[in-house]
Amino acid sequence: MQIRTIRASEVCTLDSDVRTGGGTDVTKPLQAVLDIAKTEGGVHLIMDGAALVSHLNVWDNTTIECLTRDCGFYQIAGTDNSILTNGRASRSRLVSRNITLLGGTYNQNCAHQAHDRPYDPARDAFIEDDPDNPLFKGNRFVFGLEFYGVERLTLRDLTVRDFRTFAVTVGCFENVTIEDVWLDLPGRMHAQNQDGFHFWGPGRYLTVRNVGGRVGDDFMNIGPDEEDLVSSITDVLVDGVFHDDADQSIRLLSRGTGRLDRVTIRNVIGTYRSFGFYINSWFPDKTCGQFGDILFENIDLRQTEPNYDYRPPMLFSVGGEIRSLIIKNVRHIDPADNRALFEIGLPFYATTPATIDDYVFPGIQPHVDYLEVDGLTLLQKGHEADGAEWISNYGTVDTFVLRNVSAVRTTPGEPDGVLLANHKRARVGTLWLDGVLCRGLAGVVTGKECVGHYLESRVMRPDGKKE
Repeated sequence: MQIRTIRASEVCTLDSDVRTGGGTDVTKPLQAVLDIAKTEGGVHLIMDGAALVSHLNVWDNTTIECLTRDCGFYQIAGTDNSILTNGRASRSRLVSRNITLLGGTYNQNCAHQAHDRPYDPARDAFIEDDPDNPLFKGNRFVFGLEFYGVERLTLRDLTVRDFRTFAVTVGCFENVTIEDVWLDLPGRMHAQNQDGFHFWGPGRYLTVRNVGGRVGDDFMNIGPDEEDLVSSITDVLVDGVFHDDADQSIRLLSRGTGRLDRVTIRNVIGTYRSFGFYINSWFPDKTCGQFGDILFENIDLRQTEPNYDYRPPMLFSVGGEIRSLIIKNVRHIDPADNRALFEIGLPFYATTPATIDDYVFPGIQPHVDYLEVDGLTLLQKGHEADGAEWISNYGTVDTFVLRNVSAVRTTPGEPDGVLLANHKRARVGTLWLDGVLCRGLAGVVTGKECVGHYLESRVMRPDGKKE
């Protein structure tokens, strides 16, 4: 096998601009270079400038390297397709391998692309199976970068700019690494599915490090069976996420019989508008999602003005059938409103007073075997968060541990708010509070009648009494 190395300036005119576009359409000569990988084994395309293109396919053993982030691609208006995808693809089998994007900017020119379009066999025949999958039949979203059925995919040191819907979509994968990728969205539109990173199963060995930027919906969605109801994703590490006023942070979505397991998400900081983290099925169905062992660690997100009004904002929404959920070191400093930090046991759509307590699930109810919050710092000094239930429980939790919690409210006036509120449909087998300081709150735990075994150690109550 031979890997051919070719500089883009040797085969075409690079007279575009990754921010403003313009220039000569060079899709055909660049595609001809990429097609070398089909016949000669591999290609290394060096982008030493900015190219105006419509849509490009890449093949096995392909590397596209942009010399700086001012090099790369600007998509032609009206393309209504992804900027780049793998030319041989599958939603259920690994059929491509060794694809790498290094550096540069991929600008989709979102204001001049359709949100979605009808399935077109002439453009979409690269999918080898799942002919009836709704993602590829009927109307399909116009994604930025998309890859399906790839073993060893690497995206490093690049910017995805003005993506029309999902910036980066990966489905059916093994060994994916995404590092130092920034999402730049000056053309953000309200409620237009301008998600960041979207992952569908089946998949395993996913690493995402040092990513950030602005999105117009989920920053990241790891949804193993969102499309097919059966696929799983396992072995995931997300480490270092920087939000620039994201609509939503990270959604873990399991809705059928697929499973999301062995997931670590740590070091998430920045600002967000409406919703933080969903561990939830999202879709009403006879199942409610399958989650194995999930760990969150080091979370410091500051809320800005919510942009969605169909339900109250929150930081964590915890639903589904969950074996173990551990959340460590959450900081909530000077809250701007009284959104719940943890909302337990509800689907996203049952969130109004008229539906919460009496909602009837269409199938299996959410159930958490083990839930631990270890390290929560809540500091409130204004009245913006008055009336807060910082942890609102409506579900079934077999073992619930609250450890190393400091909830300090220094607002003048009467005590206000409660750390943990168990509502009438809540059921907790064992609740253990260990090392909890509450100051200025009206209460620590309400609804103790919903708790089977209640344990306390090193708990300082709002009235200063220690038990």
